Amino acid sequence: MSDSYLAFMIGLLGSVHCVGMCGPLAFAVPSLRKGKGYLLLDKVLYQTGRIVSYCLLGMIFGLIGEQIWLQGMQQIVSIISGLMILLVACNRIFKFVSNQNGNSLLLKPFNKLFGYAMKHKANHLIIGMINGLLPCGFVYLALAGALNTTDLFKGVEFMFWFGVGTAPLMLIATLSIGFTSQLFRRKINRFIPYLMVFLGVWFLLRGLHLDIPYLSPAKSASAAECR
Repeated sequence: MSDSYLAFMIGLLGSVHCVGMCGPLAFAVPSLRKGKGYLLLDKVLYQTGRIVSYCLLGMIFGLIGEQIWLQGMQQIVSIISGLMILLVACNRIFKFVSNQNGNSLLLKPFNKLFGYAMKHKANHLIIGMINGLLPCGFVYLALAGALNTTDLFKGVEFMFWFGVGTAPLMLIATLSIGFTSQLFRRKINRFIPYLMVFLGVWFLLRGLHLDIPYLSPAKSASAAECR
């Protein structure tokens, strides 16, 4: 499974979660110009803003991943990433720790930004970029993937395809409010921890280098030399 395909699938399968969590914010951004064409343009700009922020985050985490690769520590990082994802997934399945208050404190610094951006001519683009920086479990999941890439550009590419994966359903939902019911989103959200289990196991297998095609490739000679 290529990194780009994996990133796209994380975004696509998690996009229903995105609609439930970030959809209300996207719905609240007013279109300052009248007409269906401007409405479509605004909603596309909103998605573009999110993808731009994801790419910036991918640049940072790809650069960190490159340093990890140069130090020959990518195997350890892949295993740790897998274990952390599995831990979060198990917490969501078995509810060891309650997350009701979640990220409310982390969101406070963004409140004033939202107020200013709402009135700006490029409000959809700006708020989309801010949205891409908000605390989100699925973005963290994608960033774990970007961290396991080998350089800055692959980190950007990973997060770009993640953003592209989230865009179609988000775009449809913002153009047609009520596209997904709360009950439907709840059912999908129940499935998400099991997707996280799959990804966590995949990171573990990749880090173990068990010589299983696509899932756990053998350690390359260049990687071995780095160690």
